[in-house]
Amino acid sequence: MKKPLHFLLIDDDTDDHEIFNIALNKVDSSIVIDYAHDGVDALQKLDEILPIPHLIFLDLNMPRMNGKQFLKAIRENERFGKTPIYIYSTSLLPDVIEEAKKMGADGFIQKPADIITLVSILKDLLVVFKNKTGH
Repeated sequence: MKKPLHFLLIDDDTDDHEIFNIALNKVDSSIVIDYAHDGVDALQKLDEILPIPHLIFLDLNMPRMNGKQFLKAIRENERFGKTPIYIYSTSLLPDVIEEAKKMGADGFIQKPADIITLVSILKDLLVVFKNKTGH
């Protein structure tokens, strides 16, 4: 029996945590999701979380340590070097996307206006992830 998928959402907006949780439960209720409020909180939790998350979703605009700072720090850590990280932000300008790609982001999700759209995005992402990893 395969272990359930384990995701981490790093976002300072607790409303976004709730929306993401609702959408993810509609996609696959067996997925375990953890939350962090910024990059500092995420790095602390990643030291404690076992196993390593299968996917990390990362907001860019957060206090203390923003998404770019977290992305740089996490990609320098060998333990998490291959963990897919998807930017999850309200606005994705082309120059921001390009910079994040160079820093090691694997993909981008613009925060949708409704849960139905987020469910569709997460379903598609999960299909691609499972095909890639065989999970």
